[in-house]
Amino acid sequence: MSNAKPQTAITPTRADNYQDWYQEVIKAADLAENSDVRGCMVIKPWGYALWENIQRVLDGMFKATGHVNAYFPLFIPVSFLEKEAAHVEGFAKECAVVTHHRLEARNGKLIPVGELEEPLVVRPTSETIIGASFAKWVQSYRDLPLLINQWANVVRWEMRTRLFLRTAEFLWQEGHTAHATPEEAVDETMKMLGVYADFAENYMAMPVIQGEKTAGERFPGAVQTYCIEAMMQDRKALQAGTSHFLGQNFSKASGIQFTDVNNQMTHAWTTSWGVSTRLVGGMIMTHADDDGMVCPPRLAPQHAVILPIARKPEDRQRVLDYCKSLKKELEAQTYMGAPVRVQIDDRDVGGGVKSWGWVKKGVPLRLEIGPMDIDKDSVTLFRRDKGAKDKTQVTRGELVAKVSSILDEIQTSLFDRALAFRKEHTRDIDTKEEFYAFFADPPKKKPNDPTPIHAGFAMTHFSGEPELEAKIKEDLKVTVRCIPLAPGEPGICPFTGKPSAKRVVWAKSY
Repeated sequence: MSNAKPQTAITPTRADNYQDWYQEVIKAADLAENSDVRGCMVIKPWGYALWENIQRVLDGMFKATGHVNAYFPLFIPVSFLEKEAAHVEGFAKECAVVTHHRLEARNGKLIPVGELEEPLVVRPTSETIIGASFAKWVQSYRDLPLLINQWANVVRWEMRTRLFLRTAEFLWQEGHTAHATPEEAVDETMKMLGVYADFAENYMAMPVIQGEKTAGERFPGAVQTYCIEAMMQDRKALQAGTSHFLGQNFSKASGIQFTDVNNQMTHAWTTSWGVSTRLVGGMIMTHADDDGMVCPPRLAPQHAVILPIARKPEDRQRVLDYCKSLKKELEAQTYMGAPVRVQIDDRDVGGGVKSWGWVKKGVPLRLEIGPMDIDKDSVTLFRRDKGAKDKTQVTRGELVAKVSSILDEIQTSLFDRALAFRKEHTRDIDTKEEFYAFFADPPKKKPNDPTPIHAGFAMTHFSGEPELEAKIKEDLKVTVRCIPLAPGEPGICPFTGKPSAKRVVWAKSY
């Protein structure tokens, strides 16, 4: 019996070196590449199509909950950031700053000249600049609520970057709302957290835990921060979206005041919430395998790719005509309320090269058609949620009739697989010794072994001291990812022996 490892399209594999595997999946799927600008990325067409589908679905969900889109300046005066002390402190080390407004040629070089009277920060987040507009727009309780979203790019000057997960410039949406009462603002915060969870689970097929951040992990300037946390295949956590109740902190800083129903002047209650191109990274690390990307059908750029197989020149036109006819039939079917997306790949390259290229891109369905298939009026079907070489023969009529249900089967199987993985690697822990042992790195067998796969999620009671959380972070590089919203049983914190209302989620994270 051979002990040889099976051949995979991606090397190294997840087990060999997870970080390098992640980069190779992005490269093999042609999703993105590093830019000539330090820390920035070029999102290539297949990767950008994923983002466009994310954007399209979320934009519809936002509008269905009463929000409208607007756009605000990329540049923020430094004085605006200074208005909210916790906010400026939280972002100060990540800011890119514009200090000059023109260039002059001197000795063959371009030199910045024309120093600005006030430096401008390139948007790291927009609470302060949007607050300035809200202060102009809001005069009375009748002007509220303001429910605004913008799709934009932001800049956070990251020193250690990784495609999609952490780059100096990235794309996102940021919602900003203002309300007449704290109850309305809290309801908004929780509603949008629910929108994110719905999207993550029902479109990305990525199970998430909804919860509140501890004080140490809270958004700078927020009263409360809520998040959705997902487990990646290396068992680290990914914060996939956040929703913040800002109280009156930013409205006081920006002067968002209104006359209430009692004719009293008061400050508005505000929220903000956002997700970014980090979701593409989350999709990769949740579903991709050692053969490449696996796209959830509800967000896939193409649902199916048809691969004509004609080894003899005289067969080529017949096969191509059949493929075009099938494409038209499939596109007449609907999936998630829109036509099924189908592409024919008739490039003049080898069939194996084409097929493996689409495996790596993660297209949900590959349909191979040759003369023998046509003779039987059938199609060779490959599903991306199964092995790369796992195929079935289906009749053309059966495929057309069932294509939507097959896509949903794949969507469901991806979610179920990810949920089972999270359950397998989540453990209730009740002693400090077991907790530290759970997160201790296993010994490496050889000097060149990759970083080990991480332990997973530990669920422990926690009495909430920030100093204790900071100490555990220092010891193990582990943080409280969230305090789950789901009901929990009270217990005793294993670190302090104090009472605890419910278990919290601990993990290493991105």
